[in-house]
Amino acid sequence: MISTRKEFLMEKMIIFVLVLGYYHVPLIAAELSPEDATLHGLEEDYWSEHEAIHPNEDPSEVESQSRSSIGTNSSAAERGYHDDYFFTDLGGGNVWDKINSLTAGRYGPQLLEDMLFTEEMNHFNRERIPERVVHARGAGAIGYFEPTNSDVIRKFCKTPLFHAKGRKFPVVARFSTVIQSKGSADTVRDPRGFAVKIKTDEGNWDIVGLDFPVFFVRDSLRFFNFIHSQKPDPITDTINYDSYWDFISLVPETLHAVSHLYTDLGTPDGYRHMNGFSINTFRLINDDGNVVFGRFHFLTNQGVRNLTMAQATKLAGTNPRYSTEDLYQAIKKGKYPSWTLYIQMMTMEQARDWEYNAFDETKKWPTKKFPLIEAGKMVLNRNPKNYFAQVEQLIYNPANIIPGIEPSSDKILQGRLVAYHDAQGHRLGVNNFKIPINRPFKLVTPTLRDGICVFDKKFTNEPTYFPNSFGKAREDESRRPPRNSLKHIPTKVEFDRFNSLNEDNYSQVGQFWESLSPRDQKNLISNMAAHLSNAKKFIQERLLGQLKKVHKDYYESLRAALKKYQKP
Repeated sequence: MISTRKEFLMEKMIIFVLVLGYYHVPLIAAELSPEDATLHGLEEDYWSEHEAIHPNEDPSEVESQSRSSIGTNSSAAERGYHDDYFFTDLGGGNVWDKINSLTAGRYGPQLLEDMLFTEEMNHFNRERIPERVVHARGAGAIGYFEPTNSDVIRKFCKTPLFHAKGRKFPVVARFSTVIQSKGSADTVRDPRGFAVKIKTDEGNWDIVGLDFPVFFVRDSLRFFNFIHSQKPDPITDTINYDSYWDFISLVPETLHAVSHLYTDLGTPDGYRHMNGFSINTFRLINDDGNVVFGRFHFLTNQGVRNLTMAQATKLAGTNPRYSTEDLYQAIKKGKYPSWTLYIQMMTMEQARDWEYNAFDETKKWPTKKFPLIEAGKMVLNRNPKNYFAQVEQLIYNPANIIPGIEPSSDKILQGRLVAYHDAQGHRLGVNNFKIPINRPFKLVTPTLRDGICVFDKKFTNEPTYFPNSFGKAREDESRRPPRNSLKHIPTKVEFDRFNSLNEDNYSQVGQFWESLSPRDQKNLISNMAAHLSNAKKFIQERLLGQLKKVHKDYYESLRAALKKYQKP
């Protein structure tokens, strides 16, 4: 009986070894000497691999160490790690092998229970978030804002930010192209976004604008159509010159900004050498509740500098991240870029009597009539430590304003007040404002609960409804707008979709043309003709018809330039 049991166990052992050998043939092959390896189709290189160079190690030392002395089963000390600084999995457990997957045998299939692979694969597949529909390609930097003209600004605006002379407020700025995708070159002809977030005791103040003082449309409902006409064709995913110029020729309010775009301003020499304009008009309120209208201008202290079309095109091929690299390297070398903030103001009486609509973004406010008043200085002196965390996740919202600054009835601004918040909610979830780079100095929002990525520790005992009998959070009556700041709003208004397509689309475009030097005029015509010549003939003629209303020389110069592109 005993011998039978021994025989039974021996038989089972033989079966086990055979099964092991069947499923783990590579393990047996691994015991072969290098001389025998070629018999099994293995290359000699498999026996001469070296361990990867570890940080802070002499490469020559690693080169002399074979896989037999430092392998995946060696200790952490042998593998060059220090103290208790170990990789962990998502649950916080230390990882003993970070680079080899768990398999059935040395060359066998990967096992489903390899949770380290599953964790990294899941995270890798979700690393990218939806890119911005506009302003996708961009760069950012961190710095400070310092008010410089408190006594003067106080007369028009009660914002504490402008009165704290000598204090430096944290700033996060982002510069971008507008139409292009995230993977595009940052030197191409395109408007440039110019966005600034200033963190104050009263909350974040976000200023979003362009490197031009004028915008392409004056009604927010037209914005989506304008962007669609400029984006790549939905079928070919390439530029559609017909749709691009079709919209512009049909909506002449675009001509002012388009004329800026096709000068060399459309290809700035990096982000440091361009200005930034808020575009929108705001209401500024002083301590007495008196109101003036204001626009904000960040003028570069490095001087405006642009690229020619040839230079921009060459850089797009040789260094597509030229503008991003230029900003980063300048800050790294201690050449901190700076901008002076000016406020341009218009009284309510001036707005009423001005020949144009004061809230029309396609119009400049002439500086001779509405001079610039210095308000402060912005300096960027720190690069992001992590681009994704501090630039890609960076959000701006024109609704983030501080006491003394309020929205006007500007139609583009009214659309932006809701569009920016909605766009970032789509990209980053409803808790995007809690991300560290976006978070204000203080944040008391207990009634905004749950959603993706809730990681607040504060206010856990605060009721998530209001009013309540148990919480400490309360309303701040000091933020109530003064009653006389609303006196200009009529008590009775007519609701309608008022047509604003024909509100003098030409006079300021002609003035802009006349203000250009002969060289700038020549470059504008050359740049525009090269692009417009790709559109259908009837679209070219329609645009020429619009420019004929702008300025005779502008029209004739472009017509002559287009003839050079006509096929015989």
